Amino acid sequence: MFNSLKRALPICMSLIVAAGTFARAAEPGHFGYGDKATPEQIAGWDIDARGDDGAGLPPGKGTVQRGSEVYAEQCAACHGTFGEGEGRFPKLVGGAGTLRDDRPQLTVGSYWPFAPTLWDYINRAMPMPAPHTLSADDVYALTAYILNLNDVVPNEFVADRDSLPKVKMPNRDSFIWTDPRPDTMARPCMSACANPADLQIVSTAEGRNLTPRTTGPLDTMQPK
Repeated sequence: MFNSLKRALPICMSLIVAAGTFARAAEPGHFGYGDKATPEQIAGWDIDARGDDGAGLPPGKGTVQRGSEVYAEQCAACHGTFGEGEGRFPKLVGGAGTLRDDRPQLTVGSYWPFAPTLWDYINRAMPMPAPHTLSADDVYALTAYILNLNDVVPNEFVADRDSLPKVKMPNRDSFIWTDPRPDTMARPCMSACANPADLQIVSTAEGRNLTPRTTGPLDTMQPK
């Protein structure tokens, strides 16, 4: 038994030392694994472009003519030869004046608020089978071509980080960028709060035609 204890003692000491080392590595705010991201790694994820001023757009440029070539190779199969859409894939062109219709056509020309966000979306998500594989120049070219198809920019337009933020989209002024509704969020009671036992319901929605009781499909709903 004594010999067994002597053999077990070094093992126990090793475990204690290892535990102490782990405790020092796992100090507050540090999990003891992984590496600090390098500027190059961060840059690989920092690819978004802001809509209103184009902040984040990279160097590069693209013409309408080059965009038509890239579009034919990468986009026409889904979005149609001239942006009219194929099958269930969305239209990119048209829809002017339809936003108040029962079935509005939300295209780049009819709905999109900013040109830089068109570049951003194409860059991050297109083409669908292989997103983020297009060069910055080709994305600029596609953006120029799609804007041209919607009669937003002329044939000689060159898209780059300076020209895109200056493009005025047709539906730009129809967006509301501030919420006009008052802040009605209930503030937590911190002192002299009401006793829940003393609270009473003094009014309901019943009889006010606010939440009528209905049954059946939407086209046959009738109040009881």
